[in-house]
Amino acid sequence: MATVPASRSASERRSPLLAAFDAARQVDPYSTYRAIREADPLAGHDLAGHRVTLVTRHGDTAAVLQDPAFGHGYKENISPFRPDGDADDGLESLLRSDPPDHTRLRRLVSRTFTPGTLVELAPDLTSFVAGLLDAALEAGEIDAIRALARPVPTRMICRLLGVPAADEKIFGEWSETLIRGIDPDFLLTPDEITERRRAARELDAYFRDLIARVRVRPGTDLVSQLVAIHLGEDALTESEVLALCAVLLVAGHETTVNLIGGGVLALVQHPDQLALLRADPGLIPAAVEEMLRHDSPVQFIPRTALRDTEVGGRQFRRGEGALLLVGSANRDPDAFDEPDRFLVARYAGSTPAARHFAFGTGVHYCLGAPLARMEAEIIFRLLLERTSELALIGSTPTYRNQSIIRGLQTLPLRLAA
Repeated sequence: MATVPASRSASERRSPLLAAFDAARQVDPYSTYRAIREADPLAGHDLAGHRVTLVTRHGDTAAVLQDPAFGHGYKENISPFRPDGDADDGLESLLRSDPPDHTRLRRLVSRTFTPGTLVELAPDLTSFVAGLLDAALEAGEIDAIRALARPVPTRMICRLLGVPAADEKIFGEWSETLIRGIDPDFLLTPDEITERRRAARELDAYFRDLIARVRVRPGTDLVSQLVAIHLGEDALTESEVLALCAVLLVAGHETTVNLIGGGVLALVQHPDQLALLRADPGLIPAAVEEMLRHDSPVQFIPRTALRDTEVGGRQFRRGEGALLLVGSANRDPDAFDEPDRFLVARYAGSTPAARHFAFGTGVHYCLGAPLARMEAEIIFRLLLERTSELALIGSTPTYRNQSIIRGLQTLPLRLAA
């Protein structure tokens, strides 16, 4: 989670709104969320003249996500999270649009992002993960982020987009920079905003060149399919194709990196649950859902009231912000029994737990959720099959300086076959 920029005033740094983002609470933000939720589950705050409400309960979070009165508000330039109206980050299309634009774009992308695409990827993914594990077992010690969590989704999203393997490294760098810039501007330094714009320009230039090439020699990848839509009757503009490529890169990459890293950490920190999963690999899909709930890769979802509305008895005026604390909602005791416990069987059986919001819900539900689940299930299946020992090296994992997305910077592990 991010450090509040030093340029902020002392009063802003002491604000309960910013306390949720305090870098000192990276290892365990959930006690902070619990305190905020118990003090005022719909706490309103002033931020540089904009009213923003922290939404901390499961029920209220669901209500906001499913209410068409809430959206992003970037097109109308009313978002308190990006008050200067800047959308120069390559993500302004599907990720930050509202209906009806969002509805149209999502429908077009869904034509290319199909279950059949995932089935085709599975053998290559399995082979790639097996190779990474071979190298890890030979070494005996690895950084699970660098050697497993990051290369897998990078390879898969680049394969989907038709990006050559030689360009995977730079794509990973662009993704990291853009995902840092997805935080509200009040959490970013001027340098980080500049870097976000630079990465967006470079990514845009790369995709313009790739689009030009696939027009001459189209393939079966997503970029070729998006270009085909661009050329068809139901046209995507070139700007929309470029923005959708950026969204697919970032949304299809960073969330999965942090799901894998957080899931591995949860298992090594809960040896009883690791043993249960080894004994019953059929629980792996349920375990992945619990990983998503227990330590969600997406900790906050910003929404803007597009018109006057009400949630949980609180009034929201047009242009006011709702900052949904997903990490709090996913541990709300009103929705989950023993919410702070990590239980791999929580989502198993005929009466699973309440829905988590790691991928959101409603019209903006994450399009890449099936890909992230498939990647995680294959990784954890092979990891459990091929190792007899998983142990954390050191006692305090290192987290990234990130807010909306929560993820480990490093995860040193000892493992053995």
